[in-house]
Amino acid sequence: AVLRSLRAASSATADSAASASDEGYKRPPDDLAQFTERPPSPNITLSPDRKQLLYLHRPPSLPPVAELAREEIKLAGLRIDAVQNSGSRMGHQTKLSIGALPTTEAEIGAFEDFTGYPTGALLNYVSWSPDGTKIAFTVRSSGEAGQPPRGPPTLWIADATTRQCKVLLSTRKLNTIFGSYSWLNDDTIVACCIPENRGPAPTRPETPFGPRIQGNKGGDVRQARTYADLLKDSHDAELFDYYCKSEYVAVDVKTGNAKPWGSAGARLYTRCDPSPDGKFAIIETLERPYSYSVPCGRFPKKIWIADANGVPVREIANLPLAEDIPIVHNATRQGPRAVNWRPDKVSELYWTEAQDGGDPRNEVSPRDVTYAVDMSEDVVAAPKVMFHTDYRYGGVAWGADDFAILYESWYKTRTSRVWATKPGDAEPNSTKRMLWERDYEDSYNSPGSFVTRRTEDGSYVLARVIGPTPLGEGTASGPGMKLLLEGEGANPEGDKPFIDLFDVDTGAKHRLWESKPPYLERPGSLISDYGGPEEAPITLDTMRILFSRESPSENSQYFSLAMRADGQPGAETRISDFPHPHPDLKDLPKEIIKYTRDDGVELNATLYTPPGYDAARDGPLPMLMWAYPREFKTKEAASQLRDSPYRFTGIGPSSALVWLARGYAVLDGPALPIIGEGEGVEPNDTYVEQLVAGARAAVNEVVQRGVADADRIAVGGHSYGAFMAAN
Repeated sequence: AVLRSLRAASSATADSAASASDEGYKRPPDDLAQFTERPPSPNITLSPDRKQLLYLHRPPSLPPVAELAREEIKLAGLRIDAVQNSGSRMGHQTKLSIGALPTTEAEIGAFEDFTGYPTGALLNYVSWSPDGTKIAFTVRSSGEAGQPPRGPPTLWIADATTRQCKVLLSTRKLNTIFGSYSWLNDDTIVACCIPENRGPAPTRPETPFGPRIQGNKGGDVRQARTYADLLKDSHDAELFDYYCKSEYVAVDVKTGNAKPWGSAGARLYTRCDPSPDGKFAIIETLERPYSYSVPCGRFPKKIWIADANGVPVREIANLPLAEDIPIVHNATRQGPRAVNWRPDKVSELYWTEAQDGGDPRNEVSPRDVTYAVDMSEDVVAAPKVMFHTDYRYGGVAWGADDFAILYESWYKTRTSRVWATKPGDAEPNSTKRMLWERDYEDSYNSPGSFVTRRTEDGSYVLARVIGPTPLGEGTASGPGMKLLLEGEGANPEGDKPFIDLFDVDTGAKHRLWESKPPYLERPGSLISDYGGPEEAPITLDTMRILFSRESPSENSQYFSLAMRADGQPGAETRISDFPHPHPDLKDLPKEIIKYTRDDGVELNATLYTPPGYDAARDGPLPMLMWAYPREFKTKEAASQLRDSPYRFTGIGPSSALVWLARGYAVLDGPALPIIGEGEGVEPNDTYVEQLVAGARAAVNEVVQRGVADADRIAVGGHSYGAFMAAN
């Protein structure tokens, strides 16, 4: 009966929406407009020297209907705005401001606006120069009344001291479908530009070139996923070339002088990633033949290294079309992947290659091999074998030649492994040492993630704590190395994010800091790391950390925390004072409730009721359940709480919580675990049965509490949650 009521409520809501659609678009009532029309707090970024804050002011979260109605060109898995030659429906910033990182109350919220860019411009792709003296960004027009016509973005530059802005490439427009620009060094930007003298877009011929033919004569039988917005014919392929091909242009940010960079002519560039010293760059392009079966991420790809002038010096990979990647977890593309620069080296390249053909069903050892080449010594040197993994390679956190962290994981068993390695050894794989192996679904016992610090060239490496610590002397290298771990701190009472000191040799930990009730506090980045490991070593008595603090009624604010030499938290300094986004709904009743599924699995959800609600006095309310199922391998992991009772009750325009303003109760995030316990058992084997069991348990709990009316409960969700609602 309960589940029938769920469907009936959903159907009634849909019928009401359909009849209302005939009346045209309207401004929402005032009690709902507060969620759609009030701009959110600005984003902030720290300057490289950790002395200034850049404020990126944002518009209201919902875009205008006119923007949503614009035509999209759908090609190879992309949705393109043809007028802007960009991805469609881009967000943006409305204004840029800068101020000192506050050290006193008077400095909080004290900033000055940048000037020189057009009033009403839409700003995107904002980034600091490596030395922090300049800020690059793009400018485009909304095309609204009083604004210039819409078109592709242009590249601008701002002086961080004078706050003056100027256009950097006045004669070239950017192609931002795959990229925008990259800082090659402090004074040079490589911009991804629309090809010069490009003509009009190709038009579809009145007579098709010919039928689209697909065959299976080769006997190659394989599973295929269903993808949206694929190429359909040769005309689509021509449009894909037209909108996605670009030319690289190098521009001097001081003089504005520009020149072609790299290969002559337009190519379908997807990546330009300079090395830490700016002397090389990883370049990637997509190549033909294209596919009608998979999106562009599977198209043939070339990866090579260019020098500082864009001249190719080494090919890394020429990958064929990848239509045959198996549809199983841990499957991957064959050939070099995850091609990146080591952040602790000036220009050392590393990448990984599957040894199992990219198919995890093939039993091989090793499964992945990671290679490296030091381009600063010899651009054509043979690759050095760095690491082997028997699970699927998951990345490296680099420190220096004497230490790095290697990750691998395996979905079938939900297992992760973390290794301590010495990349500078002659055979690093033979000297690696396991730090831990664990069930990565087990949130309660998660050790957290290693903290990184900034280097002189703007890259990030593992943060080492030097000098006296509660775990003994921290060293810059060799025995005695101390690192930092930060994590969510999940536990049955709710998340308590933390920062731990970690002894690499013994595995011992010391808790330096932990979130404390009645707040939810989350650690951020180090802000005492400017100058690099040699000039600015991390010690306990000089360590400063950025963190955020919130409560159910107080929106998130930023603070800096100074640690003490004895390993205890020291002085805090508030650095933001953002206004409450919806002060009229500041004190919303909120409770994390716990209940049990009929098979014994413990579940939880967050229950919200309107301000002033009293169940005994007001009786049951109509309720919206907003959920997103998750897959688990064990009941123990599925039963864990992954939330905090002190999380801020933020209400955005697409949040289910807007219904609180209309007197509804909301059950947010009810746990709907889909468990596949045992060998050969997959979660989706009993998807619907477990979904129904979880929903029934949630409904029974809120009805038993007298909060919800069993005949007026609707269920909804986004993406996989929408799939859940349909089932």
